[in-house]
Amino acid sequence: MIAHTPAPPYYAVIFSSLRTADDHGYGEAATRMLELAREQPGCLGVESAREDGVGITVSYWRNEADILAWKQQAEHRAVREQGRSTWYSAFHTRVCKVERDYAFQH
Repeated sequence: MIAHTPAPPYYAVIFSSLRTADDHGYGEAATRMLELAREQPGCLGVESAREDGVGITVSYWRNEADILAWKQQAEHRAVREQGRSTWYSAFHTRVCKVERDYAFQH
């Protein structure tokens, strides 16, 4: 599903990851993190896709303070640590300010 965001400016956090072969509860944790992110103050929406071990999740935020609060959220911190130790062989997080956006819908 494509997130419905407000008019810019707002922020995007892009999380690109490469999975390891072991699941060890990854699916449940990933689903929980998407739900939890959407519940956070300032979260505007989340989009996520995964294929052949490569995943990209983009979360949209009202401002940088909301992004920092999400990063420091206790359950999210614990799952990030498990990701480092178990689920990911590599990842990269990028924080961007969205200044323009364009949309098309039938």
